Amino acid sequence: MTNMTFPPALPRKQTGTVQTVVALMLREMSSTYGRSSLGYLWAILEPVAGIFLLTFIFSLAFRSPSLGTSFPLFFATGILPFMAYMDISNKMSVALRYSKQLLFYPGVTYTDALIARFLLNAMTSIMIAVTLLPMIIIFYDINVIVDIKAIALGYTLAFALGAGVGTINCFLLSVFPIWERAWAVLNRPMFIVSGVIVLIDTVPLPYRDWMWWNPLIHPVGLVRRGIYSTYDATYVSSAYVLAVSGITLALGLLLLRRYHRDIVNF
Repeated sequence: MTNMTFPPALPRKQTGTVQTVVALMLREMSSTYGRSSLGYLWAILEPVAGIFLLTFIFSLAFRSPSLGTSFPLFFATGILPFMAYMDISNKMSVALRYSKQLLFYPGVTYTDALIARFLLNAMTSIMIAVTLLPMIIIFYDINVIVDIKAIALGYTLAFALGAGVGTINCFLLSVFPIWERAWAVLNRPMFIVSGVIVLIDTVPLPYRDWMWWNPLIHPVGLVRRGIYSTYDATYVSSAYVLAVSGITLALGLLLLRRYHRDIVNF
């Protein structure tokens, strides 16, 4: 009889966590996108509408964008990483509120709810990017030298920042309801000051130095570096974005670990 070896089974606790996260992801997919795969079409149509609206407006006033010759590609490289950050941070900030009833079960933890929302929205953002960017490049017949590493790093930074901000906001929104409105007000100018519409390189001093402290400037710059081979984006600091992401994530997890039972039972 042939000896057969099998990979070691996952510990029961780890297996349960994986199953819980997958179940939470499927639950949110059903409620957000519907039971039909066509529901994902809306996730693609939203950035498409934003890209072509900006294209129409700016093409009336300018002959060419700040980079390259294609307005749709220029705005796509800014909007897509920006929306990846926004979607993850917004969804994770209300993770406990969304899964509150399920958190009373002993097999479901607050980290499961956070991880599920992070993974689902990160995968959705990747799906949008790999669908939309090649479509624009092919449709407009644009010659580009794509740097996959720069694009991947840019999205990694956007995901990390979204996870950090979303986690700390998950605590703040649960404990201080007024913070939800305050945060919405603070976020309104982010689309303008994150390099989506205007390159930080073209902003005069001292405003350029002030914009550098906005961590979203950096992943947007990296994604554009990955599409435009002549764009150096020397201002990008991955270490700064990772530091902001790590601090907000660690602080958020510590606060949730201490107060998550009070939040759920409130």
